[in-house]
Amino acid sequence: MPRLIDPDEPDPVGIERPEAVGETLILADHAGNLVPRRLRGLGLAQANLGRHIAIDVGILGTSMALARLVDATLVHQRYSRLVIDCNRPPDRPDAMPARSDGTRVPGNEGLTPEDRHERVEAIFAPYHAAIAALIAARVAAGRPPVVVAMHSFTAVHGDLPGPRPWHVGVLHNRDPRLARALMAELAAEPGLVVGDNEPYGVSDEIDYAIPIHCEARGLLHVEIEIRQDLIAGTVGQQDWAERLARALPRAVARARAASLAQVVGDGR
Repeated sequence: MPRLIDPDEPDPVGIERPEAVGETLILADHAGNLVPRRLRGLGLAQANLGRHIAIDVGILGTSMALARLVDATLVHQRYSRLVIDCNRPPDRPDAMPARSDGTRVPGNEGLTPEDRHERVEAIFAPYHAAIAALIAARVAAGRPPVVVAMHSFTAVHGDLPGPRPWHVGVLHNRDPRLARALMAELAAEPGLVVGDNEPYGVSDEIDYAIPIHCEARGLLHVEIEIRQDLIAGTVGQQDWAERLARALPRAVARARAASLAQVVGDGR
């Protein structure tokens, strides 16, 4: 069987600033919108590959700016979430959707088990292997990372009247320590509307990175969703990176202090 990604095409895994010494590890599962040439653009017009169905608009620039500000390593995925969604369990139908937000994706119709396996092996598996290796190396060195998963969401969705009210959503599942602390820091900014598990939440059923890489290892973590109209350009991306660079260290300190207080309170 031919390779899904030709040797002259980009590697699915992007690792920026691997030499960084800060404790933060940033993940951007939906940072890119490339499609392997063998898939012929999934049968979509190029304009559709610039939409949220294909990419988290603005999140790569925001994440790269944030990584520079907090001296973090950034791991990002270069291929479109329509080829395979790297934040979904790969056996889910919507990991390679035949329809997304009302748009037909011809290249995902009638996929065989072999087709799906090929995408997992070419993109999903190396991306998550890279994340796992970085985490394992840091844990072995006695400096487990604080993981920040970065995403963006559309200002308008479905039949909702008007724009979504949140500027940013802070997401969590089993372990809300850092999420609660970050929400408190961001909510202190005048005029900022912060969503608590809005417009999405995290769960084992529809998410992969947080349950597998963070909750399973007991790492301090948070998932952040920024409204796309706020980070569509470089100015907004830099503004949000600076906002998060201010808030995250304080939130990490707050979360650790709360954890210590809980341990003392429990008498452990």
